[in-house]
Amino acid sequence: MALIDALKWRYATKKMNGQVVPQEKLDYILEAAKLAPSSSGLQPYKVFVITNKEVKEKLRAVSFDQSQVTDASHVLVWAAWDGYTLDKISAVFNKTIAERGIPATAMDDYKKTLWGMYEPLGQEWHANHSAKQAYISFGMAIAAAAEQKVDTTPMEGFIPAEVDKLLGLSELGLKSVLLLPLGYRDEANDWLVNMKKVRTSQDEFIIEIK
Repeated sequence: MALIDALKWRYATKKMNGQVVPQEKLDYILEAAKLAPSSSGLQPYKVFVITNKEVKEKLRAVSFDQSQVTDASHVLVWAAWDGYTLDKISAVFNKTIAERGIPATAMDDYKKTLWGMYEPLGQEWHANHSAKQAYISFGMAIAAAAEQKVDTTPMEGFIPAEVDKLLGLSELGLKSVLLLPLGYRDEANDWLVNMKKVRTSQDEFIIEIK
């Protein structure tokens, strides 16, 4: 029940106190993000870890002035591939083949099938699909942070084009998807800290088909 207790403890922190998150806790959160499942194991995203004060200030300016961005210890940015290519897929599969010590042609049929499905779906579908994979990693990071008693503020409230420009993401074939400030709650100044967590009841949330 440790994870459930941690998830009950966490909330979308509205005010952080600037305290630094220890490196071992950050490493734990990032490891969870890395270990998240993704479609075909492609991991079509990167996670940027930002501590630079000037960069955080610029990030806040394009994140609707949310103070958590500058008050956080670290800001994590999930940036997803802007599209799939055969070369990108091949690179991931080649790494898998090498690390598993299996024949070089072992994944050829699967790769051909996968690219045959993805290629005709177009750039917009590609970007949306890779972003969905980033969300899975994002959720794992939030849960891991809660286990470490590190506060987070999940954010979609920013201007993606401006974040892309700030971090030079277009040159890397990436698009910003999500922000996650990490830090510690400022209990004296956070209006949400003592509010009851409200979620849909189990009876309403679960639909059983027997």
